[in-house]
Amino acid sequence: MVYVLLFNARTENEGIHTLNVDGQDVVLMFEYEDDATRFALMLEAQDFPEAAVEGMDQAKIEEFCESAGYGHRLVSKGSLAMPPEQNLEQTTWNPDQSPDDLDIRSPETRKPETRAPETSGPSQAEIDRMRQQLEKLL
Repeated sequence: MVYVLLFNARTENEGIHTLNVDGQDVVLMFEYEDDATRFALMLEAQDFPEAAVEGMDQAKIEEFCESAGYGHRLVSKGSLAMPPEQNLEQTTWNPDQSPDDLDIRSPETRKPETRAPETSGPSQAEIDRMRQQLEKLL
């Protein structure tokens, strides 16, 4: 079992959180639920909508990623995964969108629901900013 972040979980307008890594959208699969919850809280601190942490079969998530044209990355237990400092300003997923208005294009032409570009490594200023965000969460 792995944990992923979903927006509007268990609705017809469900979205999955992705990161843009070298031009590919990647779904993070967390081995440990607490790590996924911490990551979701950090996203909220960056003005993302509230994300639900959902446990799912790893093979099913990998199959979904392949069918949607997404990559996937396993986040090991205890890893300090941090959201990128810079978020995508406009997403194709809208939490208030009617199910009748959903994008039904094929995965090859559809853009991901929610994503953010990933940075290669945090600078000291970014580490200080993340520390402040974590302190606010506590």
